[in-house]
Amino acid sequence: MATLARLRSRLDVVRNLYYYKNRKKETDAAIKIQSWFRGCEVRAYIRYLNRIVTTIQKCWRSYLSRQHYHLMVKVAYCTMKMNLYNTMAVRIQKLWRGYRIRKYCFNYYYLKEYLKAVSETNDAIREALDEFAEMKEREEKKASLEKEEKEKDYQARKMHYLLSTKQIPGIYNSPFRDEPDPWELRLQKAKPLTHRRPTVKQQNSVNLNDWLACTSARSFPRSEILPPIDRKKYKGPFRDINEVLQQRYKPLEPTLRVAEPIYELKEAQERYRRDQSLHNINDDMFLPFSSYHKNEKYIPSVHSSSKYGAQSYGYQHFRDENPKKWIDVKNFQTVLPSFDLFSKYGKTYSKAGQIL
Repeated sequence: MATLARLRSRLDVVRNLYYYKNRKKETDAAIKIQSWFRGCEVRAYIRYLNRIVTTIQKCWRSYLSRQHYHLMVKVAYCTMKMNLYNTMAVRIQKLWRGYRIRKYCFNYYYLKEYLKAVSETNDAIREALDEFAEMKEREEKKASLEKEEKEKDYQARKMHYLLSTKQIPGIYNSPFRDEPDPWELRLQKAKPLTHRRPTVKQQNSVNLNDWLACTSARSFPRSEILPPIDRKKYKGPFRDINEVLQQRYKPLEPTLRVAEPIYELKEAQERYRRDQSLHNINDDMFLPFSSYHKNEKYIPSVHSSSKYGAQSYGYQHFRDENPKKWIDVKNFQTVLPSFDLFSKYGKTYSKAGQIL
């Protein structure tokens, strides 16, 4: 009992000794437990953040992928539509060009009528030109005859003194001839030529109008040109004045370097290029090793690329219908108006005032 009371009285001291003795070990254990718990908590939070970030990235990347996919689909759709439109446009152009060539360029009957009308018009114009040439020739002959008659009348008036009289026969009325010369009759009809006397103007006469208009010599006093003063020649070895003036006012004789311009070679090349371009049919630049013509699409002709076979030229006309070669149930119908040039057929050529 006494021992128990003694131990119980020493309990606080033992407890303090035990506390101070095991304090560091318990603190380290508590710190280790706290660090482990806090590490687990932080790792759990990081895993939570990673899961959330992964979800956000997944949603954002899926959104970007859908947008890119929509863009690709739109581009493919536009490309498909453009290819379809180009194909349909080429088909329409092919059909229209074939129809236009068959109807307007190689229309046998129309060309035949056209050439017939042109030949008739040419014949009418040729006849009109022949008549005009004959009329001009007649007018020229008539003018030449009138000119000869006027010349003969003038000669007859000049030679009127050769007319025969009652006492003395003229040279054109010889008594040894049976009939008088035609010039004798012309001299009898002609009148003698009289020469006009030239009118002499008075040098000192002054008109009143000239005086009022201040155009005469007496309206204002004018100084006459004085004669040159005779100067004495200077003594010494001087050159003649005419030689000096000739040397001073002689024309400029530049050298070839000064006379020719600097850009003579470029100008000559440009002139040569212009002269050559007049004879060229196609002025497009040919670029064999570039991609300039890469995107241009070749448009084949109907005659060479038609799957229905080539047209038979020569023995079969273009206006003949062949239902076996029709693309559709009906034949091709025109929806555009005809050309203005062909609509004037029959109204532009006339013959003797009548429309053909």
